[in-house]
Amino acid sequence: MGAADRLVANTRQALEQITAQLPTGEQRAGQIEMAEAVARSIVEGDHLVVEAGTGTGKTFAYLVPCIISGRRVVVATATKTLQDQLATKDLPFLAEHLDQPFTFAVLKGRSNYICLQRVRELEADGTEQLALEIGGPKPPSEEIAALARWSTTSPTGDRSELSIEPSPRAWAAVSVGPRECPGASKCPKGDDCFTERARRAASEADVVVVNLHLYGLHLATHGAVLPEHEVVIIDEAHQLEDIVAATSGVEITAGRFTALARNVAAIIADPDIVRDVDELGSMWRDALTEERGRRIRGQLDGEPARILTLARARIDKAMTALRAIPDESKGDVTARKQRAMQAATSLIDDINSCQEIRVSEVAWIEGSEEFPVLRIAPIDVGELLDETLWTQTTAVLTSATLPLAIPVQLGIPETRFERVDVESPFDYPEQAILYCAAHMPDPRSAAFDEAMHDELEALITAAGGRTMALFTSYRALNLAVEALRDRVDVPILGQDDYPKPALIERFTDDPASCLFATMGFWQGVDVPGATLSLLTIDRLPFPRPDDPLLQARRERARADAFKVVDIPRATTLLAQGAGRLIRSTSDRGVVAVFDPRMAKASYRWDFVNSLPPMKRTKDRKEVEEFLATLNAND
Repeated sequence: MGAADRLVANTRQALEQITAQLPTGEQRAGQIEMAEAVARSIVEGDHLVVEAGTGTGKTFAYLVPCIISGRRVVVATATKTLQDQLATKDLPFLAEHLDQPFTFAVLKGRSNYICLQRVRELEADGTEQLALEIGGPKPPSEEIAALARWSTTSPTGDRSELSIEPSPRAWAAVSVGPRECPGASKCPKGDDCFTERARRAASEADVVVVNLHLYGLHLATHGAVLPEHEVVIIDEAHQLEDIVAATSGVEITAGRFTALARNVAAIIADPDIVRDVDELGSMWRDALTEERGRRIRGQLDGEPARILTLARARIDKAMTALRAIPDESKGDVTARKQRAMQAATSLIDDINSCQEIRVSEVAWIEGSEEFPVLRIAPIDVGELLDETLWTQTTAVLTSATLPLAIPVQLGIPETRFERVDVESPFDYPEQAILYCAAHMPDPRSAAFDEAMHDELEALITAAGGRTMALFTSYRALNLAVEALRDRVDVPILGQDDYPKPALIERFTDDPASCLFATMGFWQGVDVPGATLSLLTIDRLPFPRPDDPLLQARRERARADAFKVVDIPRATTLLAQGAGRLIRSTSDRGVVAVFDPRMAKASYRWDFVNSLPPMKRTKDRKEVEEFLATLNAND
């Protein structure tokens, strides 16, 4: 028996062992199929792309063979919910029930941990570093004091463990980002640093859980962030392309100048140097505000270019003053100098990157009037991934929905991967109906919103509430909330009524309620049971035509742009949204799509085939009767 066959056999045995400990005790064919494919990928070294339908049990399907193999693995997830589930539920369960012992750790970005050196400096200076003239109002001194006290008792320094969410300004005062931290070897508190403790734990663990953004930074820095590993699991892999583009690019905001000014003020006494750097923040904000929505081609020009030229000169002056401070200075002086130098050098490097936009990049200005940002991102992430991932580590990419073109989008070598599609164990034809309102007006017409509200009213009434209504824009969401609250007799929860966890809790606790939300709820929301029997989608979720990064990708794709850029993104997002409905074998319900293009357009089958095999209908009366039956039975 070869090594791959041995790992496959051991994986099957281990899955049987842990399945017997679960409440259902039932083995899932899809989970076994995926686990075997992961085991072979680990041994043979080829990459694996797995579309694992909802309910497959993909988490155990990739964790078990990785653990049994004895290889060091990193699991990169797109959502905090899944990260927490892995760390607090799945991995502890496996540690208890698998015969093979293993260790695991969670690692987050540096700014998630309180910085003991910053706390020490603030305590030494009172709160002088938080002066009003730098970056606006200072955080309350009692909030800073409370965070300092917490740092003395917390075992991890992880912000998520605070019982009360700190204000952004307070947390900024007691934390550092990767652009500021000089590293443990140059910091007086390096031996006690919470981030370094977490990194040490990760370096010794068999399984390390991170989010996709941190893994993207690891790739962008060519392996400088995470410990060496032999296997990486990319969960929710349909988001990998955009996340890698973001983490390997550049962004310049007004806040970066303000943060640098604070770092400089902590070590340099010259008020003119500090003021000159701090002023750059408001100047940069003003320069970008009128340019929002603009895509930059070639050279940066106009007022933004002038401000960056001025910024380079002022930051150079600050760096000259910093270099004049002796490295052997007493107390915290050296640490403050190193932090300011690190932040200044990082900002100068990014400013230099903005002077000439390469043909392989796209640059644009976006954001709100208060927080505009200049972004630069690679158009194609395949070259970076080839250098840092495909030739270095065995990768397993998985999600409930993966576009067929994802290997091409990510540049996976054709001869180095296998694709496996694992079906869901749910009986979709019996559990769900897919309703397309083919009679609706074109979604781009003025008549669409009112007609869609009529459809919503009829279906919500039939369902007795129990509805999650997903919208492709805030405008559509707000119009629907305003219209339907006066037309139905059940509570309607709008996305902005409560924080997301509280909103989901209220929706779950009151089956008669309806939840109206936008993109943030299309994935990562799990509401099984009778609370949700109707999921509606207002329009096919095509990406914005004016998105600069997608514009650049369309230009590269030319005549195939709609097919290779827009269709895969829209079908994947539609499937993610529709996937909120059936989360267990006992769930029943309707997915209603109000966009008639799903029934009439030439590309309609791309969308229909991206969804689970639900019973299909265009008859609203049939849907109303089905929903009324579910409501009566519950």
